[in-house]
Amino acid sequence: MRQAEDRDPDRLMRAILSRAPVGIAVIDYDGHYISVNPAYAEIYGYADEEMIGRNFMMIFPGESQAAVMIRHQDFLNAGAPFSGEWNVVRRDGERRVVWASSVSFPSGNGRPYRLVYVLDITDQKKAQEQERIAATVYQTTSEAIMVIDANQRIIAVNPAFTRLTGWTFAEVEGRNPRMFRSERHDEAFYAEIARVVEAEGVWAGELWDQRKSGEHYLRETTVTVVKDALGQVKNYVVVFSDITARKSAEDIIRWQANYDSVTGLPNRHMFGDRLAQGARQAAESGKTMALLLIDLDRFKEVNDTLGHSAGDRLLAKISARLRESERPGDTIARIGGDEFALILTDVADASEVEAIARGVLGHFETPVKIDYELVFITASVGISLYPGDTQSLEELFRNADQALYAAKGFGRNCLHFFTPVLQRAANTRMRLATDLRQALAEQQFVVHYQPVIDLKTGRIVKAEALLRWNHPTRGLVSPGTFVPLAEEAGLIVPVDDWVARQAIAEVARCRRLGVADFQIAVNQSPAQFRSAAFDGIGWVQELSRQGLDGSAICIEITEGLLLNAEPLVLANLIAFRDAGIEIAIDDFGTGYSSLAYLRKFDIDTLKIDRSFVANLEGAGLDICEAIIVMAHRLGLTVVAEGVETERQRNVLKSIGCDYAQGYLFSQAVSAEAFEAMLVEQMGGASADERWKESAE
Repeated sequence: MRQAEDRDPDRLMRAILSRAPVGIAVIDYDGHYISVNPAYAEIYGYADEEMIGRNFMMIFPGESQAAVMIRHQDFLNAGAPFSGEWNVVRRDGERRVVWASSVSFPSGNGRPYRLVYVLDITDQKKAQEQERIAATVYQTTSEAIMVIDANQRIIAVNPAFTRLTGWTFAEVEGRNPRMFRSERHDEAFYAEIARVVEAEGVWAGELWDQRKSGEHYLRETTVTVVKDALGQVKNYVVVFSDITARKSAEDIIRWQANYDSVTGLPNRHMFGDRLAQGARQAAESGKTMALLLIDLDRFKEVNDTLGHSAGDRLLAKISARLRESERPGDTIARIGGDEFALILTDVADASEVEAIARGVLGHFETPVKIDYELVFITASVGISLYPGDTQSLEELFRNADQALYAAKGFGRNCLHFFTPVLQRAANTRMRLATDLRQALAEQQFVVHYQPVIDLKTGRIVKAEALLRWNHPTRGLVSPGTFVPLAEEAGLIVPVDDWVARQAIAEVARCRRLGVADFQIAVNQSPAQFRSAAFDGIGWVQELSRQGLDGSAICIEITEGLLLNAEPLVLANLIAFRDAGIEIAIDDFGTGYSSLAYLRKFDIDTLKIDRSFVANLEGAGLDICEAIIVMAHRLGLTVVAEGVETERQRNVLKSIGCDYAQGYLFSQAVSAEAFEAMLVEQMGGASADERWKESAE
């Protein structure tokens, strides 16, 4: 029975039609549907039974039904072809495009039926139209287009490419696009482009190339990756345009609007912008910005004697000297005829400002040669601080101008702060610089030690040596005040040596107390590394004399020392590493550290700056966590500075910080007090436990 059903032709035909992916319909002589398969009905959005018995004109839009009917009659009467592309309309009103073909076959009533085959080609037609538009754009756009295969061979270019570069397709086909490179970018530049393209799938930017003629031009470029269905790179599409003339014009306009034509320095317009920018930075950082107005003394006499042309050349040479006083982030500008302004950002205090201002005056000590004349000229400097003196930029400028007037009144060739209080403070610092020379000889210095706690155990395992100056009449003087003075006076090297020797002796005592592997961190000034070779640093030999190896001491340096290290500094750092002395980066995250330098010098420890620890409730948490993760990936340990609350301690411990120091555990104390803490710890009480007991 089953075999008989399988051999039933009508049953087989119905099964085939119901599963056919092509739309199939049978239409009678009068144009009514006799049968439609599911694929046909789906194309038009109907159910099968909804189309049976209805006229096939139902699928055509009204405006084309008359033309369709004529074709239908020609087909019936003369057997004319009834195939091709047709615009149709679905039940929901959507317009589609189909390809249809018809054949006739006899019916039992003598009037032929029509068998129709239909494919929905709407999407293919859209794709063809898009390809046509893309081809038109490709051929007519003013932007150059180059297509490269996965093996870095050029496989297509458009006419604009030839117009822009001078190269025809025949000349570049199959060649590597390296052939267009200029010499203005190094390999690292192109490697970065490749990295971004690989990681993100697109790179956009500006680069210099060369034409067939050898002429260099600046192009605005976009490189896009085209991948196949498997995610493999198929092509790179490079679209670019020549922006040389535009950039040149923009640069000229920008330069003229912001720079002085005589000196090349920022003009008064840019000075105003930089001053406002510096004020915002000072407000955000809580540090000080200083404005120095610098006026040339008796410049008019130069103009009157040698002429304005010589005066302009003098201004140009003076401006070159003044640039030497600029630090990163500072601005020196010409704001008037013979008046300059120096904006100092991120300064610690008035003593730092004074030191820079005296450096400015030092630039005028050497005469300037103009033609065959030696011109001796001096300057007066007026100084005002933001926000210490005022929070108004207008008043800040006025204050500096008044201070400049006062400097002129004191006889020129000098500096003057805006307030008498600041001036007295500057005088005090000058006297301190003199007293500093006696401090070492008279043993006025003392070293205090701040414990460093292992966050896992809560025990003291390290310490930081901190220098204090017990002035005979002024009492304790802040290191922030006297350390810069020591550096300026050339005393920092013997002071640092003395501190290191004290720390080494203290390590030896602590280890004898039973704290194995105890270590003390010593801050070292960059001047120490620049003053002599490793063998000339006296305290290094002190380690051996005390029976200690290099691990007893950790040197704390700043990020800037690594970034701006000259050969002697590099050699000394490497020599410290070879001697087993550990190196820590202090206040990490506040400068511009390079991961390459961290690896190059095998840095052991990063010290998170206290500003991030203080902000653990905000963005500081993310920064601390990022530093810790990065450090651990590089095999470094991490110390958090400025820990003052139990919550800070707990958060740092939870994110994997290794060590901590701060007032939560102890302030810096004398050697005797510190050793007493260690003795107490040896009795079983950890620093954490002692803190809890004292809190209770």
